[in-house]
Amino acid sequence: MKDLLDDIDRWRAAGRRVAVARVVDIEGSGPRDPGAAMVVNELGEVAGSVSGGCVEGAVVSEALATLSGEAPPRVVSFGYSDDEAFSVGLTCGGIIRLFIEPLNW
Repeated sequence: MKDLLDDIDRWRAAGRRVAVARVVDIEGSGPRDPGAAMVVNELGEVAGSVSGGCVEGAVVSEALATLSGEAPPRVVSFGYSDDEAFSVGLTCGGIIRLFIEPLNW
């Protein structure tokens, strides 16, 4: 998360609202360990990574929904199944759980 502080500071100084998504759990194989973080501002600008690119687009959508008030802070899960081979998911076969919340400091 420390590597994201410069982006957060710059966005906050510009008056942007910011959401943070953190890996809180993985099952099986996962691209990033718990604690990995990604931040998204209200314009959809991104810093950091929670999956190495597999689900970042979906995480941006979830973060923007949190910032707009359409969704509360929450845990979201991303995984892979044969039925969803071409939808958002992890190609490594694992499941990651992320906590997404607005950054209010």
